[in-house]
Parts: sequence; C-alpha cells; structure tokens
Amino acid sequence: MHMRRVPLVIVACVIVFLGVVTGVLLTRSRGAKAQPQESNTSKADYRIKEVHLQEEDRGRGSWQLDADYGEIFEDQGKTYMKKVTIRINEPTREWTVKSDEGDLLRESKDVELRGNVVVVSSDGLRLETTRLNYMAKDQRVWTDRPVKIWRNGVVVEGQGFESGAKDGVTKIKGRVRATITRDQMARAEDKKS
Repeated sequence: MHMRRVPLVIVACVIVFLGVVTGVLLTRSRGAKAQPQESNTSKADYRIKEVHLQEEDRGRGSWQLDADYGEIFEDQGKTYMKKVTIRINEPTREWTVKSDEGDLLRESKDVELRGNVVVVSSDGLRLETTRLNYMAKDQRVWTDRPVKIWRNGVVVEGQGFESGAKDGVTKIKGRVRATITRDQMARAEDKKS
C-alpha cells in the first residue's frame, strides 16, 4: 500500500535530528555533564545524565532532544540514549518522537529508535511501532516491525513501513489492514451530498 505525504515528515524529523545532533551531542558530551565511566557494567567512554539539546534553524523551525541519559562509545562511533524525546517545530506543524532507547552512529549518521516508538504530529498523524530506523545516506526511514498509523479517523496497520525523501513515496508493507471509523464515513458521505 502506498501513502503519499502522510508520514514523509517523519523523514524530515529524523533528518533534522540526525544532521545536527550527531556533532552537537559528541561535542557537548565532553562538557560539564560528561562523566568518565563510573562502573564496570558499561564499557562506555562517557556517560551523560539528562541529555538536553536544542537548535533553531531560522525560518525552518527548531528541534529539541531530551534523554534520561546517554553513553558514548568512541571506538564504535556510537551514542546510546535512554528514554528519548525529540520535538520538532516546523512553520506549519509540530512533531514529537518518543522511544525507550536509541543508537546514533557518528560516521554514517544512521539512527535506530527502539521500544515503544511513537510519532505524533500536531495535525493529527500518529505512528506507533517497536523499532524505527533511519539511513542517512538514502534518507530513508523504515521498520520491518508491525506498524500502526492513525490519521483523520483512518487506522492503517501493516508489517513494516518505509518512507524515502528521495522518491517521495511511503509504503506500508505486508498484509495491510485499514479501518475507517463511522464518523469518518459519515463525513465522507456529507461531502458527497
């Protein structure tokens, strides 16, 4: 099933998040909140408590990232974050992306969000899955996990999701199930009259 435009902004959200956060997180991690490894249970080079990053892009919006904590693994070029919340403010809408945890790869700028991934927009879109991946090189957001998308009284469920900024196409994969609420059907009938 193809859905144009609906979750494409998810791609933009993650692109904005990744493009800036990679450098900022690694640079600021060496500041006041960065702490050398304190326990033998983690092999992280640095641990950061209460990660808070914010950036404004004139005319295009702003974003903010919060996480309960982060761990930086310099040898692996990876940053692990727990309880991640990303807020994106665009000129026409706002987005919130939440997940239990996530990994950010410094070199490729790829990201993986895991556990209760929820994307919500101020104009009524909601996406839920257990894992959401972003590949920076291809500007592609995808998951092979079950996904559920709500929009204007329509619920679409599938086994996997893919959205690419380059081709502008969003796909719900696997066996797709769409549910339309009675209110939505009544509104559609009213428009025909």
